[in-house]
Amino acid sequence: MALNNTYDARLVQQETAVGAGVQILLLALLGTAIGMGPAGWLTGLAFAVASWAVLSRALHRSRLRSFGPANRVTLGRATLVGGVTALVADSFESSPPVTLFVGLTAIALILDGVDGKVARATGTSTPLGARFDMEVDAFLILVLSVYVSMEFGPWVLMIGGMRYAFVAAARVYPWLNAELPPSMARKTVAATQGVCLLLAASGYLPRSVSLAVVLLALASLTWSFGRDVRWLHRTSRIQDAEVEEMLGLAPEPQTVTS
Repeated sequence: MALNNTYDARLVQQETAVGAGVQILLLALLGTAIGMGPAGWLTGLAFAVASWAVLSRALHRSRLRSFGPANRVTLGRATLVGGVTALVADSFESSPPVTLFVGLTAIALILDGVDGKVARATGTSTPLGARFDMEVDAFLILVLSVYVSMEFGPWVLMIGGMRYAFVAAARVYPWLNAELPPSMARKTVAATQGVCLLLAASGYLPRSVSLAVVLLALASLTWSFGRDVRWLHRTSRIQDAEVEEMLGLAPEPQTVTS
């Protein structure tokens, strides 16, 4: 048992320290290239430290014997997301170079489809890897929502905040934590959110078209979450009724006499 603990500690120190180091290096490159201000630096460093701490804790609790190639891809994507986060924070003081912003974000979105394929190809899929991937996706959408909201208004934040609102609601209503069935529609909607927000943020489209793209993204995401919540609620009620029936708690049918 002591050997496993030592191995896990070494793994955490090496993998997460490399990720934090690369994140700081990227911030240094961005700072040199665009003269990033204090807001961008502080936000980027906060992201690096928070990512290192959360990932280190998750690795220690999961007791993984190997970080795995897929998680390394996700860690690289998280590094890019940290760079995008710094640029968005810096945009409150000065607009970031469009090409740089779009390039970092586009690579992060493209790599979203790579880590899952690597995990399946190498047989290294783990619950931690899936959660890591999902959290990086969610945070990137939140950051892009913040950036686009500066142009179209705070309602855009609903796109980035919807997933976090769902997680918060699940703490109050445990039935929301049930496992959902696989859905290609859900995956498609989730995958298009980042693309739609990036198109709107890039400024390459007319403002009216960008607005329509963001509205479409919000509508499709609302539909997807609404459909899943309805399914979870219906399934929960069915399961509760089955339990009550098994325990003999279901109300007996009333007999009508004439």
